[in-house]
Amino acid sequence: MIRIDYRDGRPIYEQVVDQVESLALRGALPSGSQLPSVRQLAVELSINPNTIQRAYAELERRGVIYAAKGRGNFISDDISVLRTRRLDEIGAQIGALAAQARALGATDAQLQGWIAQKGEDGT
Repeated sequence: MIRIDYRDGRPIYEQVVDQVESLALRGALPSGSQLPSVRQLAVELSINPNTIQRAYAELERRGVIYAAKGRGNFISDDISVLRTRRLDEIGAQIGALAAQARALGATDAQLQGWIAQKGEDGT
């Protein structure tokens, strides 16, 4: 499920946050599904429980998960809202890149070709 890359320059808790969020947004962790306990995930990943607690706190702040007292942490029911927000962010990034490319002389056909090509090869 979650893999820690010790060569990655990001803190471990950020890697956990990004991976759980990605799994939830892609539907691999459906709404309402329970996450492992802090201790259980810490043992599975061989990292400090405080790191997992920090990751879960950030995921809750972002609205990806919610905590139920005495029951654990669960994937939010509002994942579709989060997915829409993330897609809007990506759209804004693409728009900014397109503006930069146009400023350098790229045509709409080139932009569309790049997007089509990247969509086909998955990179």
